[in-house]
Amino acid sequence: QVQLVESGGGLVQAGGSLRLSCAASGTRSSFNVMSWYRQAPGKQRELVAAMNSGGTTNYADSVKGRFTISRDNAKNSVYLQMNSLKPEDTAVYYCKLFQVPSANTYWGQGTQVTVSS
Repeated sequence: QVQLVESGGGLVQAGGSLRLSCAASGTRSSFNVMSWYRQAPGKQRELVAAMNSGGTTNYADSVKGRFTISRDNAKNSVYLQMNSLKPEDTAVYYCKLFQVPSANTYWGQGTQVTVSS
């Protein structure tokens, strides 16, 4: 059974930084696509950043230049370094794993990020 556990959320002032971590268990494929999504109150869940097995990344325009996604296949983990945080970054952040080759999708439970002005 695949499980994703996020950590690293919290309360930070605008301009500050946080690093989110997501540890996966139950799957070991380095071909899995790992990504981060977020959902603010009253809004749809949106893609923040993604990284495939080849290291290609994709970022939402709103976080380019401020957020960095990385992964450690040996630790089966993905990270999101968030710098220059803004109040509009406040949301629940979710880790998502797209499993290769099964094409199954798994979600973590989410971690709250709150940025105060």
